[in-house]
Amino acid sequence: MTEVREIPAGQTELAATALLALRPRWETAAAIVDLIDTRLRPAGYRLVGIFDDASDTAVAVIGFRVAYSTAWGRHLYVDDLSTLPQSRGRGHGDTLMHWIRNEAVNLECEAVQLDSGVALDRAPAHRLYMRHHLAITAHHFTLGL
Repeated sequence: MTEVREIPAGQTELAATALLALRPRWETAAAIVDLIDTRLRPAGYRLVGIFDDASDTAVAVIGFRVAYSTAWGRHLYVDDLSTLPQSRGRGHGDTLMHWIRNEAVNLECEAVQLDSGVALDRAPAHRLYMRHHLAITAHHFTLGL
């Protein structure tokens, strides 16, 4: 049986393996836990995970925050959505997308926003977003420094 639950500060390590599958630049669980607990959580970042009977750690996670902008008003921004490779294809992404939509409604947000990479390996994620009626409404530009 699977359980969807919020992962509070102090338990971020339960999400680390799933997050590193999406964000390998952080290299270690300690590095990503430190980033989240010292930088992101104080700015409103939250984590929700899916847990199954086979593991004490999350098999899928979604990291998000409520934000305001001139472009989008009050919105829920999804920073991270990741499922462990061995747990993909089991509907965890769909479960988290349903959860996040309900949370955005409960928090009186105008929309759910997220950015997604454009490499070919992101195609399954794009299908997930389209299946949940997210529209492609912008280009995201980056200038590395």
